[in-house]
Amino acid sequence: MDTLLLMLVCGGGFIVAYNTYGRFLARRIFRLDPDAKVPSHELNDGVDYVPAKKGVIFGHHFTSIAGTGPIVGPAIGIIWGWLPAILWVMFGSILMGAVHDFGALVVSMRNDGKSLSEIAAKYINGRVRFIFFAIVFLSLLIVIAIFGVVIAVVFKRFPSAVFPVWLQIPIAVGLGSAVYKGKFRLIPATVVAVFAMYVCVLLGSRYPIEMGSFLGIPPMGMWVIVLLIYAWIASTLPVTTLLQPRDYINAWQLFIAMGLIVAGTVVASVSGKLPLVAPMINNAVPADAPPIWPFMFVIIACGAISGFHSLVASGTSCKQVSREPDCLFVGYGSMLLEGMLAVLVIICVGAGVGMALKSEGGTILQGSAAWEHFYGVWIGSRGLSDKIAPVVVGASNIMAALGLPEVVGVTVMGVFIASFAGTTLDTSVRIQRYVVSELLTDLRAGPLANKWVSTTIAVLTAAGLAFATGTDGTGAMTLWPMFGTANQLLAALALLVVTIYLRRKGGFKFIVTGIPCVLMLTMTSWAMVLNEKTFLAQAREDGSKWLLVVIGGVVFLLALWMTVEAVLVFFKGVRAPSAG
Repeated sequence: MDTLLLMLVCGGGFIVAYNTYGRFLARRIFRLDPDAKVPSHELNDGVDYVPAKKGVIFGHHFTSIAGTGPIVGPAIGIIWGWLPAILWVMFGSILMGAVHDFGALVVSMRNDGKSLSEIAAKYINGRVRFIFFAIVFLSLLIVIAIFGVVIAVVFKRFPSAVFPVWLQIPIAVGLGSAVYKGKFRLIPATVVAVFAMYVCVLLGSRYPIEMGSFLGIPPMGMWVIVLLIYAWIASTLPVTTLLQPRDYINAWQLFIAMGLIVAGTVVASVSGKLPLVAPMINNAVPADAPPIWPFMFVIIACGAISGFHSLVASGTSCKQVSREPDCLFVGYGSMLLEGMLAVLVIICVGAGVGMALKSEGGTILQGSAAWEHFYGVWIGSRGLSDKIAPVVVGASNIMAALGLPEVVGVTVMGVFIASFAGTTLDTSVRIQRYVVSELLTDLRAGPLANKWVSTTIAVLTAAGLAFATGTDGTGAMTLWPMFGTANQLLAALALLVVTIYLRRKGGFKFIVTGIPCVLMLTMTSWAMVLNEKTFLAQAREDGSKWLLVVIGGVVFLLALWMTVEAVLVFFKGVRAPSAG
């Protein structure tokens, strides 16, 4: 029953936070105006700027920010115990992550849907535009290259997910066409699309598909190529053709998957089959694991706060929200739902794995022995399959309490993970296109700032990184060890921009973002310094690691420079620009 109580307390806490702190931010801090002009209407071009219903844009925003972050992060972070992980997820989401997402969305909407790089130039100074651009471009470059690998790994680990994931594309296009062109009502069309999607899931569980090699390129590399081609096409289409409807039905997929885990948790807990087998505070952490301070705040990112969210908020979502008041639901609400997803992941790996685990030798492990099988070692240094394995095992065990066959539960989770990674991939390419286009415009290279050139730059640079070390497409893994700190540093810098925006508005409103900003700058800088020491020691033994040392150091120095510029502006107390 402890597991059930934990789930209910966390879920109830998020609901209370939305209706108290969230509404306070909307009414008193950002003063959302239902009559305010918004970019989706003022700049409607039918491609990127398109007003969407609140539920539809919520689906896009949520699935884009979620990805695999709230799954992998908590699955690793529980190594220090379920209590520290839960506390960081709860309070991080409510007081930091949701405020970060909400603030980035509102500020961008009030500045014509511009990126944070452009907004930083407006509210701080022109120099920081290029500093922020460099950090954002590098972060998105790694995300695009890595998520191609992530999806390829999921397809290899769960071949039953391949069929349903790819068939989501025609289902989504059909849904978008039915709603926007055929004028079908959204709810009936949604029911048909979701039903078709789960028929595909059942078919996928019976007909798994595996990629083969081609022209000397291994399966992993082939998947990366196919996925980057898909991302190029998807990110140039109008958002109503694929982006909105696919993300929307993926959101329903999440609701159903979360619903199954919640229902399974209730049934298994009531029957006494779901005790928390992970330690509340783990005093036997593997020797090669990093210290909880500051690394928990970097490893558990998307479940609490993540810089990538600010890129989605100021990239695609700000161009589709149709009314300012919708920002509360889309920006603040989606982060709280992601926090709840992270809580359910903690339950899956902290309790679900203890129900049953079949070891390689055929022995059935249960209780703490099953948990130790995964967490007796530091899984953070292992591959993606090892990191998501406890989540899939735990979730399928919990779903089995409802009578679902194991193969169906595994397929549901495989499709769920791959689909969310896919939405993050094509959203990232689209955002990178916006960023490149804005920079080319600022550099007065307007003819090259069209979506075709910008998208090609976004995809080719990612492909160059992916295949830099060989034909398997895993080149971005070279920089992956620094992505966590770079991502959280981006969150701190996004909070810094929003803090300057609020400071220029007068009063003490800036405190709601200023305190989280200082905390994230402190924790992330601390983690980056520790990482740089580790990278430097590794580089002395392995020359290929010098790239990590150099890029990690450059990102840190750029962030430090931007912080100094922002602090100087903050204490000048200059009045706000007339617009925004």
